[in-house]
Amino acid sequence: MLFNSIDFAIFLLIVFFLYWFVANKNLKLQNFLIVVASYTFYGWWDWRFLSLILLSTVIDYSVGRKLLIEENVSKRKVLLWLSILANLGFLGFFKYYNFFLDNFVTAFLFFGTEIKANSLNIILPVGISFYTFQTLSYTIDVYKRKLEPTKDFIAFSAFVSFFPQLVAGPIERATNLLPQFYKKRTFDYTKAVDGLRQILWGLFKKIVIADNSANIANEIFNNSANYSGSTLVLGAIFFTFQIYGDFSGYSDIAIGTSRLFGFNLKQNFAFPYFSRDIGEFWRRWHISLSTWFRDYLYIPLGGSRGGTWMKVRNTFAIFLISGLWHGANWTFIVWGALNALYFLPLLLLKKNRTNTIVQGKYLPSIKEFFQIGLTFSLTVLAWIFFRAENIGHALSYLSTIFSKSLFTIPKFGLSRVYTLQVLIIISFFLIVEWRGRESQYALSKFGFNLNPYLRKSFYFLIILLITLFLGKEQQFIYFQF
Repeated sequence: MLFNSIDFAIFLLIVFFLYWFVANKNLKLQNFLIVVASYTFYGWWDWRFLSLILLSTVIDYSVGRKLLIEENVSKRKVLLWLSILANLGFLGFFKYYNFFLDNFVTAFLFFGTEIKANSLNIILPVGISFYTFQTLSYTIDVYKRKLEPTKDFIAFSAFVSFFPQLVAGPIERATNLLPQFYKKRTFDYTKAVDGLRQILWGLFKKIVIADNSANIANEIFNNSANYSGSTLVLGAIFFTFQIYGDFSGYSDIAIGTSRLFGFNLKQNFAFPYFSRDIGEFWRRWHISLSTWFRDYLYIPLGGSRGGTWMKVRNTFAIFLISGLWHGANWTFIVWGALNALYFLPLLLLKKNRTNTIVQGKYLPSIKEFFQIGLTFSLTVLAWIFFRAENIGHALSYLSTIFSKSLFTIPKFGLSRVYTLQVLIIISFFLIVEWRGRESQYALSKFGFNLNPYLRKSFYFLIILLITLFLGKEQQFIYFQF
């Protein structure tokens, strides 16, 4: 069930009505309704994987209950590792079994030994990377005594399977989301309107920005051998906006939908393409995953506290694992390694501290403009590996870019008129994002000071563009992760 589908719109209306008009006086009934709705939402793709998310829920709930009464340090560690190994075991089997098997066989072939091993026809459960990390945060925080383990299985099930952010995040911490299931929730009109506004902007990002950018990016990447370096640069830029519009659009819809039901999810994107260095970019891109790796992997490894070697080791570890988290392909690992290389100078020179994007000014300074441009260019370069089919495709794509054909007039992947239309819409999108960059999302406060007629006209334009480009329902990119 896609957010950008009629099915989801009908589903949301039904759940919203039952939640606020039938179950509104009973907190447990509201939580139970969320569980039923979430399992229905998830089972819409493939009902067989409902058992997997249920098993993960039961394991971590049971481990949490045991940790509540267990004081023996060794036994507590055993319980923690039971949760970690079970969850990562599910994730590893479904997502990485064939990848590691194929590379294992290839490694032996390299040394002249042939091993016969059959890969499995494994279907990747949608969202498994997201809810696995979400439920792991609960067990780890309970183990560290940062969180009191819950006695309410329904509330915990709702936390693990919460349908707005189940499939592609944000990856919520148990310390933030789980306690919200214990508190009575009353309908807040202002919060609901704000949620609808964020849903609208998320749909605009997905349907207007991401899907149109995808049409051009896919044409260029899929036929890269036929295009010049200048055209391939254009394709990489369109993919850059495709993945941002697609993923941050999902997060906006998820956060806005959660607000309709009285829940507050954490911001997952903070206008990352306006960052002035790679460190700032990674504090603004997929924030829930970046902070998860920081708190549960980077800091336990020693963070930045040790010598130069430890800092370099930990930095590469976090980025390589982040790359592998995204998919079972060497392209993702190289993408992670490239970002680690980008990040190292900031870390070693101790300049990884800035976080504010040109606040209080209409335009950046000349220095800030070039910093933003350089960071954006490096990001576009890295995204080529992320989008390429394999390493060979990425290297071929880059070799064409860094050739004489880079200085030719680019050919447009589809029609010239269509490409120019998309570029104009992206320019409009960037203006709105820039104007709203100090808010939680671009439309949070955008246009509040405008003349009422201008403000209505602006929202009418957003809705009109969504309607004009509303066609084939395209899946979100991060569903594959």
